[in-house]
Amino acid sequence: MEAIDGRPGPAVRQASIEASSSGAREKYDRLIAAARKEGRIKVAIAHPYDDVSLRGALEAKRLGLIEPVLVGPVERIRGVASQAGLDIGAVEILPSEHSHDSAAKAVELVTAGKVEALMKGSLHTDELMGAVVSRESGIRTARRISHCFVMDVPGHADALIITDAAVNIAPSLDEKVDIVQNAIDLAHAIGFPEVRVAILSAMETVTSKAPSTIEAAALCKMAERGQITGALLDGPLALDNAISPEAAAIKKITSPVAGRANVLVVPDLEAGNMLAKSLSFLAGAEAAGIVLGARVPIILTSRADSLISRLASCAAAVLVAAARRKSAPAAIR
Repeated sequence: MEAIDGRPGPAVRQASIEASSSGAREKYDRLIAAARKEGRIKVAIAHPYDDVSLRGALEAKRLGLIEPVLVGPVERIRGVASQAGLDIGAVEILPSEHSHDSAAKAVELVTAGKVEALMKGSLHTDELMGAVVSRESGIRTARRISHCFVMDVPGHADALIITDAAVNIAPSLDEKVDIVQNAIDLAHAIGFPEVRVAILSAMETVTSKAPSTIEAAALCKMAERGQITGALLDGPLALDNAISPEAAAIKKITSPVAGRANVLVVPDLEAGNMLAKSLSFLAGAEAAGIVLGARVPIILTSRADSLISRLASCAAAVLVAAARRKSAPAAIR
């Protein structure tokens, strides 16, 4: 990955060592180092009333990734911070009454142009995303909203983007066009020098008995016709011949993507969720989560995420925000 090559500085590596019980993650170290070069972005953190949410935000601030705005019940947040020994005296807090109010007010900060990203705190994902997609006050765009995991898998040379494993349950072909394009845009933002997208199925042959194979073939044809841009696509591909050159060679699959994919597009949320969690719990992978397709990137983390995963999620949001600023017309910068 071009933009995250090079060794990280001592502060980033020390944070990584402290953050992960399994040791520093080299790919995430490089991602964080690249994001720090872009400077802090202001991030609204919706309802961060637990130790994990506050600690992640403060560490991201310390590393120069974000300038957090905490949105939630003030006294409750201060109480949690005091109990955890966290100093939030210099952090801006926007008062809210409850979790739904926190989500709504965080989205309002985006609408007002006061923040460049959102981050999920201690509220449920549905509460935050409900405010994001609201027809009256939300921050949707013409693009379908989708989720990407940026995964650091031990023993695998490159970071892997997996989509969509958290938002779209059973996306249609048209929705998958946006899901794929969102992932490609993310890959460019975080520095992949070449984006190679595998459209996954259980097999690599096209058959009417498996609709996911037909959709995979259609997405590849769409890319040929310019309906999807910025990447090499191939599919259907099974997982083994998408990421293993040896498996691709055994199946006699020859393409620039087979065996070398760095973006994996799953047929549905269930497949994506199982793939990502298998990598996390069986292979010791870390998973940074980000939602794309809204007016700003949304840092979507779980309470079970390690601190290094939270920092990597923030870093990805910083790089997405920076890419959007650079591509925006001068008149609206």
